[in-house]
Amino acid sequence: HYNGRKTLGITVTPDMEVIVKAPANAKIEKVKEKIRKKAPWIIKQQGFFLSFLPKTPARKYITGETHLYLGRQYRLKVTSAKRNEVAYKGRYIEVLTKNKSKTKDLVKQWYKQKAKEKFAEIAEPLIQRFKKYHVEPSGVYIQHMKQRWGSCTPNGKIILNAELVKAPKGCIEYVII
Repeated sequence: HYNGRKTLGITVTPDMEVIVKAPANAKIEKVKEKIRKKAPWIIKQQGFFLSFLPKTPARKYITGETHLYLGRQYRLKVTSAKRNEVAYKGRYIEVLTKNKSKTKDLVKQWYKQKAKEKFAEIAEPLIQRFKKYHVEPSGVYIQHMKQRWGSCTPNGKIILNAELVKAPKGCIEYVII
């Protein structure tokens, strides 16, 4: 990809794809030369990602599929009903829906709602512990992030990925801290 950057950048993705970003005025010969120089590093990175294969397949939103919540696996139980509702009961995440094609959206909304509740509950004692060091965030916010579990802005706003609610409590605490 050619763009307005000043230097050449090489990225190896978890899908083992090699992405090269180069300045708009870079000559193709120079780009190829840099790639050849970085070939051992590229191969090493691809080998690292290869160790994680086979990748976990994308989750399906059908009865019997397992989904995570706070580090535990729950089976999805999708039932036709006159109302839309999601709740976890015992070993199941039960989805009552008027239209089964809306199951994915309902489960994602449920995860986001649970994230708001659980993150506030988990964060509060941690925030209290850090007050003695004069560190107090301006708030905890939930946001969809593609590549991060969380971040913190310079003015102290803690932003957490809603997907983090699928991880164990210790992992959530780690990200908040």
